[in-house]
Amino acid sequence: MLCQATRLAAQAHDGAYRKGGRAPYLLHVMETAEIVGTMTEDEDVLAAAVLHDVLEDTSVTEEELRETVGGHVTELVLAVSENKRREQPAEMTWRLRKQESVERLLKEPRLEVKMIALGDKLSNIRALQRDYGILGEQVWERFNNKSKAEQGWYYQAVTDALQDLNVYPVWHELANLVWEVFWQDRDSDQLRFDLGQSRAERDMALLW
Repeated sequence: MLCQATRLAAQAHDGAYRKGGRAPYLLHVMETAEIVGTMTEDEDVLAAAVLHDVLEDTSVTEEELRETVGGHVTELVLAVSENKRREQPAEMTWRLRKQESVERLLKEPRLEVKMIALGDKLSNIRALQRDYGILGEQVWERFNNKSKAEQGWYYQAVTDALQDLNVYPVWHELANLVWEVFWQDRDSDQLRFDLGQSRAERDMALLW
């Protein structure tokens, strides 16, 4: 199963690169699976981690995915896939899409789905932390939403939504990197406000 998933991911992401660089995108999905592998040895979950972006970002269809890796893996991929709303500019829908993602995680009962989300976000923020150390504030120019505050809200909200996984070292790595990238340079009053806003939005989503 994992070999099939890796072959499909390699074909689907062929020619794609990480934001702002020349690192093949395949490295991101493989790193995501490696992170997930520190939490589970379930091959279906690892396969879904490798394939977590194929429905969002490539021409692979749900039907093709089901034919290749089966229903269980496909359902896991669907659970972590965003509705991209491609008929609208990405920067116009960013906040809505991210809010929907956070709400789904807050309501998601399956730990394996949360593991894939954690692997994805930890891989992303590892790369972000490296690039931030080189580019500084210019790093935000590569994103659809160029606001550091908005990006910080999203990463903090996801980290909070994944607290069920705080028994694993990789959750703490995510939390520490979110702190380092977004919060450690804030003065204490602003920090309390920003973190309070993030958690308030999270709690409101729980009521929906």
